[in-house]
Amino acid sequence: MVAVRPADVEATLTRIDPLHPVLLLFGPDSGLVRERARAYLARAAQGSDDPFGLVRLDGDEISGDPGRLVDEAGTVALFGGRRVISLRVGSRNVQPAVEALLAAPPGDAVVVIEAGDLKRGQGLRALCEASPRALAIACYADTDRDLSRLIDTMVAEAGLSIDRDARAELMGLLGGDRLASRGEIAKLLVYAMGEPRITAEHVRAIVGDASSLALDEIADSAFAGQPTEMATAYAKATGEGMRADIILGSVCRAAQALHLLRLVADAGGGPERAIESARPAIHFRRKPLVEKALRSWSAARLETVLLALDDALLSARRNAALGPSIAERALLQVAGQAKRG
Repeated sequence: MVAVRPADVEATLTRIDPLHPVLLLFGPDSGLVRERARAYLARAAQGSDDPFGLVRLDGDEISGDPGRLVDEAGTVALFGGRRVISLRVGSRNVQPAVEALLAAPPGDAVVVIEAGDLKRGQGLRALCEASPRALAIACYADTDRDLSRLIDTMVAEAGLSIDRDARAELMGLLGGDRLASRGEIAKLLVYAMGEPRITAEHVRAIVGDASSLALDEIADSAFAGQPTEMATAYAKATGEGMRADIILGSVCRAAQALHLLRLVADAGGGPERAIESARPAIHFRRKPLVEKALRSWSAARLETVLLALDDALLSARRNAALGPSIAERALLQVAGQAKRG
């Protein structure tokens, strides 16, 4: 089998292996699939002056003409050199075309196949993993290590440096899609160009908040007794089209998490110990508000407010037109209770 291990992916993609002319890139992170495909195609096309040397094929078209893929791979480049073919899988089955290609592999061509998430041991993935002429690389959501490396690489290429707290905050805002993360970092680099260093203020000013962090801001402000900040965050979220019931559902989950932390604190160690035990789940920017909320709420009061929030959530779902007003009133009541301590 030629399924590339995660640790070997980067090294594999830096060289064109003539023994494996077919490369299958697949997985749930479509941005990473696209990025790796572009880089590999560009590397395969290096040194060629043929403007027609790169051929892009649509999987849905190929499914109706399986022989076309073999024909394109076997065509001699007009000005010599390597033939490079990009095949993007759609909704139709391209396995017969790929089977024919692997049965008669191209002599001087590279075929890069982009696909979505494929199940192990089935279909196109099983075919390429079992073939000695193909490489199969899974593309999953970026880990913290991947994001860290991406930030460092892009910042260094731009000739800039980034503060440690800015780097930590940026990682907290980036998600699992590689192209989306790259786009946010590129936007930040343009914004900070000419500055000596990238600071946390730069990150907050230009990098788009992930929806989860925006929801955290609403919940944290409410439970910390900050009605003005809560109302501002709520207005921002609803102004961007976020539904009231989604916001209330997130606040209910935050209340449940806070209740668990309160129980941990009551068991011994206080709020600091409770937060320390949950550090992987709490962004560093949230810590002061969560500490304040733990000091404002007892476990019994949190149980009561949870029931009230559940009632508000049900009302907002039953009456969508009044949902925003119902949610805002419920959140202001929470903030008011927290402020009174």
